[in-house]
Amino acid sequence: MASEIHMTGPMCLIENTNGRLMANPEALKILSAITQPVVVVAIVGLYRTGKSYLMNKLAGKKKGFSLGSTVQSHTKGIWMWCVPHPKKPGHVLVLLDTEGLGDVEKGDNQNDSWIFALAILLSSTFVYNSMGTINQQAMDQLHYVTELTHRIRSKSSPDENENEDSADFVSFFPDFVWTLRDFSLDLEADGQPITADEYLTYSLKLKQGTSEKDKNFNLPRLCIRKFFPKKKCFVFDRPVHRKKLAQLEKLHDEELDPEFVQQVADFCSYIFSNSKTKTLSGGIKVNGPRLESLVLTYVNAISSGDLPCMENAVLALAQIENSAAVQKAVAHYEQQMGQKVQLPTETLQELLDLHRDSEREAIEVFMKNSFKDVDQTFQRKLGAQLEARQDDFCKQNSKASSDCCMALLQDIFGPLEEDVKQGTFSKPGGYCLFIQKQQELKKKYYQVPRKGIQAEEVLKKYLESKEDVADALLQTDQSLSEKEKAIEVERIKAESAEAAKKMLEEIQKKNEQMMEQKEKSYQEHVKQLTEKIERERAQLLEEQERTLTSKLQEQARLLKERCQGESTQLQNEIQKLQKTLEKKTKRYMSHKLKI
Repeated sequence: MASEIHMTGPMCLIENTNGRLMANPEALKILSAITQPVVVVAIVGLYRTGKSYLMNKLAGKKKGFSLGSTVQSHTKGIWMWCVPHPKKPGHVLVLLDTEGLGDVEKGDNQNDSWIFALAILLSSTFVYNSMGTINQQAMDQLHYVTELTHRIRSKSSPDENENEDSADFVSFFPDFVWTLRDFSLDLEADGQPITADEYLTYSLKLKQGTSEKDKNFNLPRLCIRKFFPKKKCFVFDRPVHRKKLAQLEKLHDEELDPEFVQQVADFCSYIFSNSKTKTLSGGIKVNGPRLESLVLTYVNAISSGDLPCMENAVLALAQIENSAAVQKAVAHYEQQMGQKVQLPTETLQELLDLHRDSEREAIEVFMKNSFKDVDQTFQRKLGAQLEARQDDFCKQNSKASSDCCMALLQDIFGPLEEDVKQGTFSKPGGYCLFIQKQQELKKKYYQVPRKGIQAEEVLKKYLESKEDVADALLQTDQSLSEKEKAIEVERIKAESAEAAKKMLEEIQKKNEQMMEQKEKSYQEHVKQLTEKIERERAQLLEEQERTLTSKLQEQARLLKERCQGESTQLQNEIQKLQKTLEKKTKRYMSHKLKI
C-alpha cells in the first residue's frame, strides 16, 4: 500500500477553527486507504521553535509543513503527511505537525491542552520541541504534561474516588523525544562530558523536600518520568544566523552549520530506526482505518465535552472492525463453497464436510481480523450467518438434486410413457411386460451417478404418480386371474411400505447428520476462541509485565535518588559535626596550653 500513497504535501487532519476541533474528511479518506501498519510521529512545542523543519526532514523534503519565521503561529490544528517508511518495508510513516503552543493570538490554554493530549493519544513517538536548555522555564512551559490525567482517561469507568494509576497510561503512551533547539551549553556535569540523554536524566532529577516550591519543581519532572518510561534527547546548534532563518527551507545543507546538519541526520536516523508501530492495548497494530477511527472517536469526545478515553476508542474501533470481520469471514466462506461445491452432491455428508472445511477457514479469518469481541457478540453473529448459509446451500443442493432427477426421469421413462399412450401394454400379458420394463428403467436410473440426495424421494414420487396407470393395466390384463391380481396388489403395497420406511430412515439419518454438524460447528468455534484467548492472554501478560517493569524501574530510580539525597544530606551533617568537633578540639587544646 505504501507505493499507493501519493501525498505530495501535508494536509490538515484536525482543523482548529475558532477553538473548535473537527476532523477533516479528506484526510480521513487518505487514512482509510492505508491498509499497512502505521508508525505515527507527532511533534509538539511552542510556536516559532522550528517543529515543522524537523518534520519536513523526516518526510525527506525541504518544503511541506509550513515554517513560521514570524511571531505568529503558522500551523493551525494538526497536520498530517503520510509517506512510505524509509526503513520499514510494508509500513507507512504518518507525520503529525501540531499548531504552536502558547500562541498569543489564541489566548486559550485549554485549546493547547487538547492539541497536546491528541498528539499523545495518536502517536507512537511523541517529540517535544523547545528552545535552549532544560531549565525551570522549559519545565513550566511543559505544564501540559501535568494536566494529562485531567484530559485523558484510560478506562471508561475507573473505580469511584480513585485516580487512575499512571501505569494505566504508560501502557499506551508513546515514546518521548525531547529536541532542544539553539542549544548553546557544553554537555558536561561535574567537569565530565555527558550525552544528551544523560543531560535529560540529570534535568529530570527531583528535589528532596515537601515545600510548595519543591512540589511545583518536581511535578512536571515526575509526570514525564512516570508517563514516558522510554525517553530520548537531542540537542541542535543554531542552523544559521538569525536573519537567515526566514529562508531556512531554501538553504542547502552546505549553507548550514555542519554540526546542525549532522544533528538533524542523527535525529532522523533514530526516529526511522526506533519509532514503533502504533499499537493499542492487547498488541493491536494500528493501520490507516484504525487510526482514522481513533481520530474520529477522540475528536468527537472532545467536541461533545467528554474526555477522550482509550478504552472507549478501542471498543468503538472493535465494533467497526468486528462487524467488518464477520462480513469478511462470510465472504471467504461463500468464496470457498463456491469454488469447492458442485451441486448436487452425492450425499448430504459430502456437502457437510465441505461446509465444515469452509466454516473452519471462515472462523480463522474472523479470529484474525477481530479483537475485543465482548461476550463473543460478533462471533455468535458469524455463527448464525454461517448456519444460515449452510441451510441455504442445503436447500440449493436439494433443489439441484430434484431438478436433476426430474430431468433424468423424463429422459429415461419418457419412451415408456409414450408406449403406454400408444396402447403397447393394453393386451394380455401387457402388465407383466410393463412392470419388467419399469424395473429395467429403474435400474438404469440408479446407475446414473451424482443424482444427489433427492434421488430416492423423486423416484418414489414419480412412481406414485404412475400407480393409476399400473393399476389400470393390472386390472385389464386378461391373462391374470383375480387371485394373481390380488397377490400383485399386496406386493405393490408391501413394496410401497418398504420404500416409505426407507425414506423415513433416510430423513432420520439426515437429521442426525445435521445435529452432528451443529455440534462440530460449536466445537470449532470454542476451539478457535480458546486458542485466541490464550494468545491474547499471553500478549496481555507481556504488556502487563512491561508496564510493571517500567513502573518498578521508575520507583527504583526515585528510591535511589532519595537515598542518594539522604546520603548526601547525612554526609553534610557529618562534615558539619566534624568541623564543629575540630573547632572545639582546637579551643580545648588552646585552653589547655594556656593553663
